Amino acid sequence: MVPAESAPCSVTWVHDPAAIDAAQWDALLPAGGSSPFLRHAFFQALHETRGAHPDTGWHPQFLLLHDAQGVLRAACPAYAKDHSYGEYVFDWAWADAHDRALARHGQHYYPKLLSAVPFSPIPGARLLVDPRLPDAMRQVWQGRLLDALVERCAEQGWSSAHALFLPSDEAALAVERGWLKREGVQFHWLNRAERPYTDFADFLASLQRDKRKKIQQERRKVAEAGVQFEVRAGEAITAADWHFFHRCYARTYLEHGQRPYLTEACWHQLGSTLPDCWTMFIASLGGERIAASLLAVDPVGRVAHGRYWGALASVSCLHFEACYYQPIAWCIEQGILRFEGGAQGEHKLARGLLPVSTQSVHWLRHPGLREAVADFLSREERGIGYYLNELDERQPFKQGDLPSR
Repeated sequence: MVPAESAPCSVTWVHDPAAIDAAQWDALLPAGGSSPFLRHAFFQALHETRGAHPDTGWHPQFLLLHDAQGVLRAACPAYAKDHSYGEYVFDWAWADAHDRALARHGQHYYPKLLSAVPFSPIPGARLLVDPRLPDAMRQVWQGRLLDALVERCAEQGWSSAHALFLPSDEAALAVERGWLKREGVQFHWLNRAERPYTDFADFLASLQRDKRKKIQQERRKVAEAGVQFEVRAGEAITAADWHFFHRCYARTYLEHGQRPYLTEACWHQLGSTLPDCWTMFIASLGGERIAASLLAVDPVGRVAHGRYWGALASVSCLHFEACYYQPIAWCIEQGILRFEGGAQGEHKLARGLLPVSTQSVHWLRHPGLREAVADFLSREERGIGYYLNELDERQPFKQGDLPSR
């Protein structure tokens, strides 16, 4: 019998998600999960509407591994990148150091190979393996994916490979194979495991008095301004809703002097191909719509991801209401276990979102750069540890009411 580790497999690199069988791809997703961010339809929409597309510096390099019988057993969403925009794990300094030392020898940091959800700091699997396989075999196929990413960089002369916001078990496997791990921090709202919150007032009652009063004051400002919200989910979100949402989303980017990553066509396509994955909160003032925020929802895993918001008018505390308080109230009502508030944002702590650590892994071809980055990451990890300890000391919940993480 051929050992599992040496059983033959074929490696295929695909440059257009449309060339991948959608049903076979989706069959590799973690059992019980229905988040949109790893679904085939999500990647295809971003490609077809030229969001994550060669025109914008995202060159698909989707990795497929088939067994000897031609069955798709493992896959990895990946892109060759001409830049580091839209990633939320920042390596611009690494690119600068690499090119200052090596560009004169014809070696450049870009292109690099990236496995991530484009434009979204969403934690989740990156090494997709047939969930029907035993755990030991799944780890074998995950290792093959990691090795194939490195081999691709060697074949193409690329500087590095990166996998962002992946689970701790995948990160540990990558470290065993010589990748470097980088820690990060996000802020997530967690429902209580034993006594789920009954409503928003129940959630508020679990907070320390000063935090509770601050939230009440912020919500009061929005209500007294006359702002009203409506919630639309799934197929109830109309084409007009997506048009309005894109206006709000684009305004946020333009106010920061940036072009929005995703087009209106992309939002319409995501709404039509993955209708059950979205919940939209629309704010109106005097009968006119003024703001919107969007949740991506995994109803099976009972997780909601806060994704994008924007406003066409200025109302004090509207951002907090649209992006945190309305979604938290909805999550409580729907029995959602976790609401991920997105990247960064220490201000979220005072509003009941708790710090959690995230991991990314990095393989660097040049040994000198690898050594320098390893030293930097070691020091950064200690700093992240101190930061998490400091945040834990400032957690907003009353004694005994801290949700389990």
